Amino acid sequence: MTQDTQSSQAPAHDARDLTGGGVCAQIVLDGTAYTLRITRAGKLILTK
Repeated sequence: MTQDTQSSQAPAHDARDLTGGGVCAQIVLDGTAYTLRITRAGKLILTK
C-alpha cells in the first residue's frame, strides 16, 4: 500500500472545525481523553 493510497482512505478533519473555532478540543480514545491544541504558530499538539 502506498502513502497516497493510505491518505486517500483516511478520513480528513479540519482542526479548526474540531476545536469549534477555538484553540483546543478534547479527543477521547478508549475512555482516555487527549487534548488537541493549535499553537500560535499554527501547529498541532496532542497531549494526554
